[in-house]
Amino acid sequence: MTAPEALSDASAKPLAAPAATSWRDGLAVYLQPRVLIVLLLGFSSGLPLALSGSTLQVWMKEAGVDLGTIGLLALIGTPYTLKFLWAPLVDALHVPLFTQVFGRRRGWLLLSQLLLIAAIVVLAVADPARSPWFAAFAALLVATASSTQDIVVDAFRVESLPESEQAAGMASYVAAYRVGMLVSTAGALFIVSGFESAGLARPSAWMWGYMVMATLVVIGIVTSLAATEPVQSRGAEAATHTQNAAERVLHAALGAFSEFLSRKDALAALAFVVLFKFTDAFSGTMTAPFVIDLGFSKVDYAAIVKGVGLAATLIGGFAGGFVARRYSLATSLWIGGVLQAVANLSFSWLAHVGVDQWALALAITAENFTSAIGTVIFVAYLSALCRNPLHTATQYALLTALAAVGRTYLSSGAGYIAKAVGWQVFFVICVLVAIPSLILLLWLQRRGHFDELGPVRV
Repeated sequence: MTAPEALSDASAKPLAAPAATSWRDGLAVYLQPRVLIVLLLGFSSGLPLALSGSTLQVWMKEAGVDLGTIGLLALIGTPYTLKFLWAPLVDALHVPLFTQVFGRRRGWLLLSQLLLIAAIVVLAVADPARSPWFAAFAALLVATASSTQDIVVDAFRVESLPESEQAAGMASYVAAYRVGMLVSTAGALFIVSGFESAGLARPSAWMWGYMVMATLVVIGIVTSLAATEPVQSRGAEAATHTQNAAERVLHAALGAFSEFLSRKDALAALAFVVLFKFTDAFSGTMTAPFVIDLGFSKVDYAAIVKGVGLAATLIGGFAGGFVARRYSLATSLWIGGVLQAVANLSFSWLAHVGVDQWALALAITAENFTSAIGTVIFVAYLSALCRNPLHTATQYALLTALAAVGRTYLSSGAGYIAKAVGWQVFFVICVLVAIPSLILLLWLQRRGHFDELGPVRV
């Protein structure tokens, strides 16, 4: 047996389940140094997303760029969808000097963060009014560096946290990611407005606003320096040190597919990955049109859907961490899957009630809270599927790309269905579309799928 094969075999062995923990223990896990490192990396991952998205759109609108060009900015998000294509490079290639000094994962983390700072600075000095396409190119560089950082952070999280801390790490990551996004949207706009109030011209205010965002990436760099290289990553490095770069890339790319597809019921597991969050994606696609169509104002939408919704998401994320830590993975998936589906009925109730801010707040709280629970547990499941440190980044990027299929493609007809049946019935249908994933969950459970992952309490 070769060294990579031995490492793969060892990483696939089931782990013993720890005893059930109390709520006090569940809270204490969030203060573990490894979890705090993942939390700060979550902020670093969430920060750049809006800088090449919604915040840039506001900048371009104020710069007088036409709406058609602004609409095309959605294509800048392509690297986030296609990041699995270069994930094998992250798994396999060494970064000169960085890998030798900091290790396999931390080396890539630091490189991606330095590139991210450089890309944001380039975007800051761009002038959308004079050259919108150069600004778009700079934004594409930001998205590419950001998605590369995401690849490494996902792999680092999976490899560095023990099973007992995976769900807490994911909950912390999701919460900090949302905070990072908030800083680069509302925070960036407040900073730009502050610079304008101080007397700076609008183009200069935007430039310095983006410069401030670039300096905040330093939080991720300091975190990477303070972190320690995962033991699994060091083992993978030792197992492949005799291979050349091309061999390592080929092994990471092909091994990620072959190792996963060789598992029992692999195709059913992949179908489950596609469908588990479909109920959320199907209803989420129509949330904004539903709220506005019902008669709520844009202010109501911003304050309640975004403001109250963010708070519910953060709380739900930590609640999901508690659930996943307390119960087995299969049981946690049942809890998350049922809750996120049934919560859609709150929107059916809201459609019956009509324009009522308190009812909207209650419905949004129920939906976002349960959705966050489902998300944390689902990502814990994805993490459990990616135990081989030889290609953690590649497998995780592939699985998250599959999970996006429901959001991107299967949900595309939601508007036509809502128009045909009305809002109350539509959200009942959103509950029903969860049934295939729950049937798959039951089938996989009876086939011993979760036993093969190990009797793990996440």
